[in-house]
Amino acid sequence: MDLARVALGLIRRRGRIDWGGVATRYLPFADVATPELPLAQLVRLALFQVSVGMVTVLTVGTLNRVMIVEMGVGAWLVSLMVALPLLFAPFRALVGFKSDQHRSALGWRRIPYVWFGSGALFAGLAIMPFALVLLTGETTVQLVAGHVAASVAFLLAGAGAQTVQTAGLALATDRATDATRPRVVALMYVMLLLGMVGSGAVFGLLLADYTHTRLVQVVQGTAVVCLVLNAIAVWKQEARDRDRAKAPPDATPFSQRWAQFARHGRVARFLLAVGLGTAAFNMQDIILEPYGGEVLGLSVGQTTGLTAIMAAGALCAFAWAARRLLRGTCPRRLAAHGLLVGLVAFSLVVFAEPLESPLTFRAGVALIGFGGGLFSVGTLSAAMSMDSGGLHGMVLGAWGGVVATAAGLSVALGGALRDAVGHLAMSGSLGEALAMPATGYAFVYHLELALLFATLAVLGPLVTRRRTTTPPSPEASGSEPRRFGLADFPG
Repeated sequence: MDLARVALGLIRRRGRIDWGGVATRYLPFADVATPELPLAQLVRLALFQVSVGMVTVLTVGTLNRVMIVEMGVGAWLVSLMVALPLLFAPFRALVGFKSDQHRSALGWRRIPYVWFGSGALFAGLAIMPFALVLLTGETTVQLVAGHVAASVAFLLAGAGAQTVQTAGLALATDRATDATRPRVVALMYVMLLLGMVGSGAVFGLLLADYTHTRLVQVVQGTAVVCLVLNAIAVWKQEARDRDRAKAPPDATPFSQRWAQFARHGRVARFLLAVGLGTAAFNMQDIILEPYGGEVLGLSVGQTTGLTAIMAAGALCAFAWAARRLLRGTCPRRLAAHGLLVGLVAFSLVVFAEPLESPLTFRAGVALIGFGGGLFSVGTLSAAMSMDSGGLHGMVLGAWGGVVATAAGLSVALGGALRDAVGHLAMSGSLGEALAMPATGYAFVYHLELALLFATLAVLGPLVTRRRTTTPPSPEASGSEPRRFGLADFPG
C-alpha cells in the first residue's frame, strides 16, 4: 500500500509537469502572454475582431441573400450596396495615421478611433431595419427611400468596421512585444474567423423560420452586441499618457509622412504583393460553391460544408504560422509559402473536374484556406513589424485598405468573368471542346494561378534568408540549414 501511494504521488507530480508543458507548448496561444499583456487582456482586446466578423457575415452574407431572395431586390443593386464600403477602404491609411497623431484630453490615441468606428457601425445597423421595412413597401417613394437608406446603412456599417479594425490592430501592435507579435497576429486572425463562423451559425439558427420581424430583431441585436464587444475589448487597454495630451500636435501632413515612409523598405512593392496575393486567393469566393454544385454535382448541404473545410485549413495555417514566426521565420517568406500552397490548391480544384473527384476538390478547398491563411498572417506580421517610426496605424491602415479593396474588386471580377466566359463557351464561340459549364470556372481559377505566380515574382526580392527575431528557446537557436527558396530566384 505504501509503495502504491508513493507511485500514485509520483504519477500525479509527473502529470502536473507534463500538463504544464503541454499547456505552454501545444495549446494555441498559451505562451503569448507577457507580464505587460496577460492572456486575459489579450483575448479581451481581440474581441473587436469578433464584432468585425459579425458585421461582415451580416452584411455580405445574411442581408445579401435576404434582400435578393426574400425581398426581390436586384442582385446588381445589392452587389453595389455591399461594395459601397470599398469606397472607404483607401482611407484606412489616413485613419491609421490620424490615430497615430491623435491628441485627446485623456492622453489616448487608439481608443477614440475605436469608438468613432463603433459609433458609425452602430449607426449603420440602426438604420438598416428602417431600410428593410421601406424595401418591403409597394410605392415608388418607399422603394427609392429604402434603396437610399440601405446604401447609407451599408456604407456606415462597413466604414465603421474598417475603422475599428484599423485602430484595434494598431493598439494590439502598440501593446505587443517583438517576441510575442507573431502570435498576437495569429490570435487576431483566429478571433476574426471565429466571429465569422460563430455568427454565421447563430444567424442561421435565428433565421431558420424567416420573417421580416425576426430579421429586424437580428440586425438590432447585432448592433448592440458589437457595441458591447468593442467596449469590453478596449476597456483599460490603452494607458493614459498625459505628456502626450499636453504635447503640441504634430503638424506634419499625411502626404509628407507617407512619402517618407514609402521611400523606406520597398513599401510600394510590398503593398503590390499584398494586393495581388489577396486578389488571387479571393477571386474564387463567389464561384466556389456554384462550381461544386454545377460542375461536380454536390448537394446544397455538401457545398455548404466547404466553408467549414476552408475555415479548418485557415485555422491550421494560423497555428503553424504562429509557431514558425515565433522561431524567427521571415514573415514574407511565410507569405511566399502560402502562395506556393495556393498553386497546389487551385491546381487540385481545376483537376477535380476532369477527374470527377469531389475528394480532390475538397482537398483543394482545404489548401486554399491553408495557403490564404499563411499569406494573410505573413503579410500582416510583416506590416506590424515594419520600422514605421511609431506610425503603426498608418502602416496597418495601408495594409487593410489594400486587402479590402483587392478582395472586393477581385470577388466582383471573378463573378463577372465566370458569367462572361461561361456564356461564350456555352454559345460555341470558344469552340466545341470548351462548350461545357466548367469553362467559365476554369478560366477564373487559371487567372488566380497566374496572379499567384505574379505575386511570387513581386514578393521574391523582399524575402530574407536571415531570421527576423531571436529564437525564444535553446532548441530554436540552432543555425537554420540552407534551403533553396524564393530568394534564390532572379529578382
